[in-house]
Amino acid sequence: MGYKNTRECLEALEARGELVRIDKSVDANVEIGAIQRRVFRAGGPALLFNNVKGCRFPMAANIFGTRDRMRFLFRDTVDTVERLMKLKLSPMEAFKRPWAYLGAPRAAYHTLPRRVSDGPILRNRTTVSNLPQLVSWPMDGGGYVTLPQVYTEDPDNPGFAGSNMGMYRVQLSGNDYVQDKEVGLHYQIHRGIGHHHAKAIARGEPLKVNVFVGGPPAMTLAAVMPLPEGLAEIFFAGAMGGHRIPMVRHPGGLPMPAQADFCICGTVEGVEKSEGPFGDHLGYYSLAHDFPVLKVDAVYHRDDAVWPFTTVGRPPQEDTMFGEFIHELTSELVPSVFSGVHEVHAVDAAGVHPLLLAVGSERYVPYAGERQPQELLTNAMALLGNTQTSLSKYVFIAAREDMEEGQSCHDIPGFFHHMLTRADLTRDLHFITRTTIDTLDYSGISLNQGSKLVFAAAGSVKRALSTEVPSTLKLPRGYRDPQVFAPGILVLKGPKHRRKRDQQDPALERLAESFRSVKGIEGFPMIVLADDAGFTAGNWDNFLWVTFTRSDPATDMYGVGGFTHAKHWGADKAVVIDARLKTYHAPPLEPDPEVERAVDALGAKGGPLHGII
Repeated sequence: MGYKNTRECLEALEARGELVRIDKSVDANVEIGAIQRRVFRAGGPALLFNNVKGCRFPMAANIFGTRDRMRFLFRDTVDTVERLMKLKLSPMEAFKRPWAYLGAPRAAYHTLPRRVSDGPILRNRTTVSNLPQLVSWPMDGGGYVTLPQVYTEDPDNPGFAGSNMGMYRVQLSGNDYVQDKEVGLHYQIHRGIGHHHAKAIARGEPLKVNVFVGGPPAMTLAAVMPLPEGLAEIFFAGAMGGHRIPMVRHPGGLPMPAQADFCICGTVEGVEKSEGPFGDHLGYYSLAHDFPVLKVDAVYHRDDAVWPFTTVGRPPQEDTMFGEFIHELTSELVPSVFSGVHEVHAVDAAGVHPLLLAVGSERYVPYAGERQPQELLTNAMALLGNTQTSLSKYVFIAAREDMEEGQSCHDIPGFFHHMLTRADLTRDLHFITRTTIDTLDYSGISLNQGSKLVFAAAGSVKRALSTEVPSTLKLPRGYRDPQVFAPGILVLKGPKHRRKRDQQDPALERLAESFRSVKGIEGFPMIVLADDAGFTAGNWDNFLWVTFTRSDPATDMYGVGGFTHAKHWGADKAVVIDARLKTYHAPPLEPDPEVERAVDALGAKGGPLHGII
């Protein structure tokens, strides 16, 4: 059951007709990443690059590139793991229907890693500079590991039970790293490794770190799984992989998977250096900032090692498949983790963390003549205080009691329509200012710092949404091209942003004020200002990406009839969101035209990707 290593996985995909070998020489510097993204967009197969320029190791990509392929890779275990998840939700289910849970004890047994004295990973040693140096985008600061499994153990309680394994960015080359002796370790806020690092600092000790690449596919999935604090990812990997993960110890260091393809062993010892830039999953470059340095002690690899990789960029990308698969596994657990919350949707098109849609209960005052957000606010604060949902920037939450049968926050157009018809803009906007936000989000007032907004809606319909630009709308100079994107949502083009970070724009205050006299503007409770109105209003993916990745709620929201009362902010008629690129934003990712032409050639007649891209 389950695949023990990367080669087994690739052979199974090839036998199924879902892997293409590329023997033509390709460059890990930008070209190979462009190929992977193009094949992913086409819904194409996994790729095995056997001839990487300047590198003796083959590279594999798009292994997890379709939903069907994800289900295939974990076909032997996914149903059992889903049943285990349901057991957590309702332990009595095993007694009511024991036949449905016959595999559960075996799956629980598989969670326990197995200590071994030897394994393929120990066969060879190499150096960091000999590893594949993947540069995904033209402005990236160097070569990166993009599917790492970064493993640490609790310094106070070492062992598997207190371990953490996450997918944190690892920079292998570039910047000021000492070749073969140092790599960059970029971990963002609210990550499990941070707790271990803090304890190591408190003890005055270096933090031991192992970076695994490849091995059982379940290990890669486990590294991105948002598990509760205290539940070790390596236990989940065993359940998902259908076997006890064999672990072998590096002399004097941490254990490593015996079947991994590569392992970088080292320590973090209180040194930080500039890491980045890196083309990230929000669709922009995350810029260079100081992050911990991993001092490299050893690099191991197996005889037939393959380097699995992915690239990220503006969604959807291959990491979208991880998110969808994880949602399948965990969606029924949401009410048990967040009491009163029935459904959540971290919107991939908006970069995941910038926008969270949710449905909750509103039962605090069931006898009231008119429902208003009360329990919903408790629900929203719980979402912002726990797990990965705490990194959300905008939380739109609606009362389940007001929703029609079958209505869901995964129906984005329908959910926005529901929210905009029912929200009271004078009451239902709740800001948290100068708080922590996602490290990769540059819309805030500094690195890791910005604001959050809870946008709640409950009760009866408050307004009808308009579908035509008001005939009396006259835009001030510099603003043009008003477009109705969806009922109640108006998009317009504005002049280039010229303000400094952590400043509101007086021109936007004047723009919002000018709308007060426009008859019918209340039919557009959401007005979005963009650099390109046509692009932003082109489709939902564009609208969500531009609006929620390029705005900070507190800095970039203005009110048509805006007011502040007792430190509460609201708007009488509409909100205006400044979703222009700001002077301090990271640049969007742009492909290299020359590289794209080279990828086109691979898809031409006679090329290895003909008929695929």
